[in-house]
Amino acid sequence: MSRRWVPWRRRLKGAWELMPNLPGGDDPISMTLTVIILILCLPIFVLVIVWGLEFLVLLLLLPFVVLARSVFGHQWVIEARKGWTPVWEEPAGNWAESAQAIRDVAAAIEQGNTPPANLAER
Repeated sequence: MSRRWVPWRRRLKGAWELMPNLPGGDDPISMTLTVIILILCLPIFVLVIVWGLEFLVLLLLLPFVVLARSVFGHQWVIEARKGWTPVWEEPAGNWAESAQAIRDVAAAIEQGNTPPANLAER
């Protein structure tokens, strides 16, 4: 059980596993293959750079967003997950109300009363 801090979820998973092994030779064929592979991998490099920039922006904005949500009483959304996959979510009110809702739902789950899945499989 946890609060979702931002309204979106990360989409980039396993990017490093998708990267091919580059040839290591110093002959013209290996150089040509390396250039072709690098050109084909350019979109992945761009995505990684964009992801890194987004992460830096999130790190810069996170203290202000948390402070604003706490001060202005923005409604929090709590969620239940199986592993890392969210399967249930519900608006829970302010910080104190969401903390109590997390405790209540966690206790219900421990007793075997799981909330109905209200999120579609992604």
